[in-house]
Amino acid sequence: MLQLESAPKFPPGRVVITDHAANEISPEDIVLALRRHVQGDWGDLEAPNRRENERALLLGCRLLSAYSSRTGLRFWIITEPDRSRTNVELHISALMLSLQKC
Repeated sequence: MLQLESAPKFPPGRVVITDHAANEISPEDIVLALRRHVQGDWGDLEAPNRRENERALLLGCRLLSAYSSRTGLRFWIITEPDRSRTNVELHISALMLSLQKC
């Protein structure tokens, strides 16, 4: 289904792509995922994490999204609480996931 683009819900700040992610994910997949992320489309997250992101938008906490590339690689986009930086990464730790809680 074709989805119309909406206005960004937050500024991404400086976008940083890890070397590993840049080498494994196409630029097109990264740009598409970044657009979805700033529009509040959290990708492949489960419902509780989607709700946490909606709460984080209001409270100014870390935002985390998960996407799959066209080749099937799962990758993550994480925006810092102060919205100064957004990271694109292939791997994140369980600790990073636990830090999503606002």
